[in-house]
Amino acid sequence: MPIPDFQTLMLPVLRKAETTEVRIGEVIASLADDFQLTEEERAELLPSRRQGLFANRVHWAKFYLSKAGLVEITGRGRFAITPKGADVLSSSPERITIRFLEQFPEFVAFRNASRSERVEPPVAQETENETATPDELIRRAHAELDAELGAELLHRLQKTSPNFFENTLISLFVAMGYGGTAENAGQSLVVGKSNDGGIDGVIDQDHLGLDRVYIQAKRYADGNVVGSGAIRDFFGALDAYKAAKGLFVTTSDFSPAARQTADNLSKRIVLINGKQLTRLMMRFGIGCRIEETFHIKKVDEDFFDPDGSRSF
Repeated sequence: MPIPDFQTLMLPVLRKAETTEVRIGEVIASLADDFQLTEEERAELLPSRRQGLFANRVHWAKFYLSKAGLVEITGRGRFAITPKGADVLSSSPERITIRFLEQFPEFVAFRNASRSERVEPPVAQETENETATPDELIRRAHAELDAELGAELLHRLQKTSPNFFENTLISLFVAMGYGGTAENAGQSLVVGKSNDGGIDGVIDQDHLGLDRVYIQAKRYADGNVVGSGAIRDFFGALDAYKAAKGLFVTTSDFSPAARQTADNLSKRIVLINGKQLTRLMMRFGIGCRIEETFHIKKVDEDFFDPDGSRSF
């Protein structure tokens, strides 16, 4: 079954604490069994790769229950039901949601304070149909911003001159660790000019020039897809130079036949289309810059651990 959203998990999380203090790790494992999650679903991670998706949703369910006063934190990774939470369970609710929690003044006060002081992540769980946690909403918005930036970078690249495109690739490859320095890379990489054998450029794979990558670069519009014929021609050029590997970069895309051809050839040919190119540019800071940085922090459990050795 699909991994349940955090609102679906609120009532099960509360029930786990019905009779005794519980550890969040045990609750996560027990609920994973209750919902019959597969091994793949249990192992699925957030994009940050630092926490499991299911575990994150359980944590957010517990967080909101605590803000409504239905559970209380009793120690590191432990929580227990409160009298108010026991009263809720005794009423046998079918489901606990954000809207359900709004009947409790503590929760309303928390939401209002969070909005006015801007300490709560931008959330949209105003309806019972909203399933995303604040973590997921932040990452969704980040992905949308990245998609818009990638599209704009690609549009700009397709409108640039061959020389500007050449310099962009030089900057990218140097940032990725190829070519040694921008000056050395610029001497070997020549894009958009007529060269013998169908090779647009050559760049050192290491700073000593012990290995080289031969490059074909096509600054094409979106509809001008690279076909299998261009891949075979590039393979022939690599063979003429006795090159073992090549890189084919385009601002458009490759046809399925072109990708299949590259996979079947005896030489290693890496294909980078427009979307992959702009993702690399964003990753290595080429043609874009950081506008603002947000730090997402969490409670330091070691700081509040009564059994720890922290001194003041």
